[in-house]
Amino acid sequence: MGENIRIHRSSKLYGRTSVGEGTVIMENVTLGYPEHRVLMEIIKQGIEIEDHEYPGTTIGRDSFIRAGTTIFSNVKTGNGFKTGHNAMIRENTSIGNSVLVGTNVIIDGNVKIGNNVSIQGNVYIPTHVTIEDNVFVGPCAVLANDKYPVRGEYIADGPTLRKGASIGANATLVPGVEIGEGSMVAAGALVTKDVPPWKLAIGCPAKITELPEKLRQLNKL
Repeated sequence: MGENIRIHRSSKLYGRTSVGEGTVIMENVTLGYPEHRVLMEIIKQGIEIEDHEYPGTTIGRDSFIRAGTTIFSNVKTGNGFKTGHNAMIRENTSIGNSVLVGTNVIIDGNVKIGNNVSIQGNVYIPTHVTIEDNVFVGPCAVLANDKYPVRGEYIADGPTLRKGASIGANATLVPGVEIGEGSMVAAGALVTKDVPPWKLAIGCPAKITELPEKLRQLNKL
């Protein structure tokens, strides 16, 4: 553990969890909760979670984890990481520096997130998603990773959000789409095909149009 750390007494740290210096962890936070495979091992052995050695969570320095957040095993965050209340981040997720994961956000694991990313409240991010640097994801946006839910073989293939992309509130991105560098998805849009760099996707289903000149700049996060 680093120095100058504040961890509320109601919080739980499991596995080999480490917390960087200057980090604050508020009430009822859980770090290093065992992923399903590890949890089944623990149950099979009939032991307590605290008595099992496994990789926990790694939190970078100067982070702020708000009340009710749960972060699973094999998650690593960079420095300056922040969450809202009741965020959930599942296993095998890597997060860069200066990232916000907002209130009630669900990240379902096996996700890669770059630096300077802002994910607003109530966003859902499934497995196998890549989010590059300087991306903004607006409140209540939904990303999907299965074209034919529970119909046939499941091959997870989440969207890819390239550097500087912006996703508007309540937008829906279907599996496998790529949101190009600097592009924007309008609020409420249903994106069913790739969005080229520096374009605007608007409507349901979304149509690709020109991005206004005044919006041709990187996100200010």
